[in-house]
Amino acid sequence: MRLRHKPWAKDKLAEYPQYVPEKPEDLIGKWQTRFAKEQPIHLEVGSGKGKFIVEMAAAHPEINYISMELQTSVIISVLELQIEAQLPNLQIVNADGRDLSQYFSPGELDRVYLNFSDPWPKKRHEKRRLTSSDFLKQYQIILKPKGEIHFKTDNQGLFEFSLASMSEYGMFFKQVWLDLHRSGYEGNIMTEYEEKFSSRGSRIYRLEAAFRD
Repeated sequence: MRLRHKPWAKDKLAEYPQYVPEKPEDLIGKWQTRFAKEQPIHLEVGSGKGKFIVEMAAAHPEINYISMELQTSVIISVLELQIEAQLPNLQIVNADGRDLSQYFSPGELDRVYLNFSDPWPKKRHEKRRLTSSDFLKQYQIILKPKGEIHFKTDNQGLFEFSLASMSEYGMFFKQVWLDLHRSGYEGNIMTEYEEKFSSRGSRIYRLEAAFRD
């Protein structure tokens, strides 16, 4: 993603503490207090400009959502969508998802979304992939027992790696789609990347996996 620097973005985020907690690390074990109602919490790691997470929150008021994105110049777009939508079940975190235990307590979340993550195609960068075993261990800690990961990508290599990585970790697959947009799957909410890639005819891969007890 080519980023356009937005020097005003951090100040803009600070103007909306009701949507963007100043110190998310202080909310470990207390995320339910940030929402209007106590409900299951779903986290998207790497939200990009926020189309997916904002539309999910609008479509599912019975779920609380957290958008996590490192790039300030990108996550400002999530905030702008939220300012317009004013969804009581959406919070925004401008932070690095490499150590989720800094922000969430064991068993605090119900689901993690990974959408069109960086494939890190070189073998030496394998550990940076968000479906590598190091990351899976983090997700397992912060998710409730049998918590789920929902993953989408257009990158076949990353998808194959993810299937193998999750299987080797001992997860089980609830469902796998090798061509999501031709599968008849209903209720799919697309990300910005998904719209772009699918419009070019790229195949979209998707899986739902869960941790065993």
